[in-house]
Amino acid sequence: MSVYVFPGQGSQAKGMGGTLFDEFQDFTQKADQILGYSIKKLCLEDPEHQLGQTQYTQPALFVVNALSYLKKLQESGKPNYVAGHSLGEYNALFAAGAFDFETGLQLVKKRGELMSKAAGGGMAAVIGFNAEEVQRVLVDYQITGIDIANDNAPTQIVIAGLKEDIASAQETFEKAGVKMYIPLNVSGAFHSRYMVEAQKEFIEFIKDYHFSKLNIPTISNVEAMPYEQASVTRNLTKQITHQVKWTDTIRYMMGLDENEIEEIGPGDVLTRLVAQIKRKATPLVIPPRVSQATTTVRTRPLVESNAKKSNGITAHTLGSEEFKSDYGLQYAYVSGAMYRGIASEQIVVRMGKSGLMGFYGTGGLSLDNIEQAILHIQSQLNNGEAYGMNLLHNPIHPKMEEDTVALYLRYGIRNVEASAYMSMTPALVIYRAKGLRKERDGRVVADHRIIAKLSRPEVAEAFLSPAPAYIVEKLVAEGKISSTEAVLLRSVPMADDVTVEADSGGHTDLGVAYTLMPAMIHLRDEMMKKYNYSKRIRVGAAGGIGTPAAASAAFILGADYIVTGSINQCTVEAGTSDAVKDLLQQANVQDTEYAPAGDMFEMGAKVQVLKKGLFFPARANKLYDLYRNNLSIDDIDHKTRKMIEEKYFRRSFDDIYNEIKETCPSHEIEKAERNPKHKMALIFRWYFGYTTRLALGGERDQQVDFQIHCGPAIGSFNRWVRGTELEDWRKRHVDEIGIKLISETAELLNDRYGLLTT
Repeated sequence: MSVYVFPGQGSQAKGMGGTLFDEFQDFTQKADQILGYSIKKLCLEDPEHQLGQTQYTQPALFVVNALSYLKKLQESGKPNYVAGHSLGEYNALFAAGAFDFETGLQLVKKRGELMSKAAGGGMAAVIGFNAEEVQRVLVDYQITGIDIANDNAPTQIVIAGLKEDIASAQETFEKAGVKMYIPLNVSGAFHSRYMVEAQKEFIEFIKDYHFSKLNIPTISNVEAMPYEQASVTRNLTKQITHQVKWTDTIRYMMGLDENEIEEIGPGDVLTRLVAQIKRKATPLVIPPRVSQATTTVRTRPLVESNAKKSNGITAHTLGSEEFKSDYGLQYAYVSGAMYRGIASEQIVVRMGKSGLMGFYGTGGLSLDNIEQAILHIQSQLNNGEAYGMNLLHNPIHPKMEEDTVALYLRYGIRNVEASAYMSMTPALVIYRAKGLRKERDGRVVADHRIIAKLSRPEVAEAFLSPAPAYIVEKLVAEGKISSTEAVLLRSVPMADDVTVEADSGGHTDLGVAYTLMPAMIHLRDEMMKKYNYSKRIRVGAAGGIGTPAAASAAFILGADYIVTGSINQCTVEAGTSDAVKDLLQQANVQDTEYAPAGDMFEMGAKVQVLKKGLFFPARANKLYDLYRNNLSIDDIDHKTRKMIEEKYFRRSFDDIYNEIKETCPSHEIEKAERNPKHKMALIFRWYFGYTTRLALGGERDQQVDFQIHCGPAIGSFNRWVRGTELEDWRKRHVDEIGIKLISETAELLNDRYGLLTT
């Protein structure tokens, strides 16, 4: 039994490949044709010193790894398993027959070109700590801008982030006791959130490729588990922004008693890592995955009811009965949070009084504003009606998140919608821990419910898991939760429900409901089985829901409840200006566009906004392009700078920076003074707050700069209600829309599909 593993970037060296280019001349010629240069000359001579540049390194390594495998194949035959580190995974898939040599090289060439564009990022090797210890340092010292990129060995972790953050973190890690902290000579923050733009472009490139059946089990970097045939495209795209789980990859092999692990390609980096892992780690034993092709898929009914109905599906019977019972609802219908109170107190109150549930939008508001909203809502909903508050992840100011949780606990807020999270935080764990109790039958019950709004499976996995042990231990040591609460946290997931958000006005990563919902439901089922939870976690659908047909699709996909957003922004109760509502009322399905998210500007994250009649999307994207391609404000040419100051900002950069210095935390200003690029980011981010204020205030003379977050659901809703009383937003009320939408959804399902109970 044997395993072949293929190295990735970092193993390249002048002279690699040797005689292989002559032994496999046909493949060498194919490589030259695809790349447009001599691969043999690059690898053996490197006359232009290009071998260390990502766009050349990756194709060169793929070719040498591939030729090395072909040579090994002649000598020893096929292995039992294959795996590759980062780029090397492409060679593993080549060996397994997923694609031919030419296709693999085309993919790698594009991957290298896209990753080489990454600027401003850095990476560092942390020697002496394992992944959990590194993560603990990041949490303890509130280093929110750094990700774990590679888990190479039990005591060798690679982290990635902005170059200045990687540099400043060195002192922190050295104080924490690492043996060595080694900044790496790379151009970007590979395998981290900062590669999202490269990932998006690669998704577009790879979508037209089709992959053959794998004939050798191949272990995935992203999951440290064997590839499923349908996961090739997904894993290769996720790999760009996700951690390389090399330690667990080898541990998985150890669990299979596959100890003959041989490195195929230049150097011995993986050979040394494998030796470390075998010395310091235990085998990872995982029960075999049951093939979906051989199992009976059980789905929950569109209608859940304890009593039989003779009149078919109704608005009251759609969705999960348990969900409605837990939250005290008549309908499985929720209005989601929209920032700066656009999802207002009035929305929440009307929803609650009509047997639905609304979440108040706290993003961008002060604690005083949030407290006043709570007081108003609680004064109106004092008979047990359902309501909730948004809890927004705040990576820049984590204390705001903690203070918000403290406020919620003080006022007895029982339901929160957690959004924009990438991982669990201490504040979120505290909220979950408080109010945990054990019933007489041994079940652990959570008084504080969390509905997680998300669009990425790895984030869903974190919410579907118990609280991370390292966060729990830290909170116990600090006296923020009790040891009893810590024990109870092991028995419950972090979320009671997960809302799968696709194609909305939020941070949805361009998600598509038709692919996300089945994947998330499958993941939920796996996690339920893994942790043996006593209570079922519900899965809801959000994004793109503006008509009965869309809502019907959500329920057919398996949604336990639905969440609307954009359509509620164009109602009487929405906390935005009449000018914004007038624009939204005219929107069609094609009138939205993606633009940078102001709160995650440097990361390149995007949100969907209204574009019809507005300059904001084009201007916001222009600012991000300038940020990517310049190191400071001073690098921007005079003509462009003048245009931005006069047309976009209507103020000088200097005036804006002086304003920022008066309101921004001191550590941000200190960082800006040291780092001109960060200063540029602060100035550009000002525009996003400014355009939001213009929209909320309804400044019609500057209407072209309105920033209005919304998805195409508003366009489909407008078309649905055209010619009716609801065509005018002044006649639209959130609760009436909700009841009409879910009632007509039930009618549509009955009429179109004959879904009648007997």
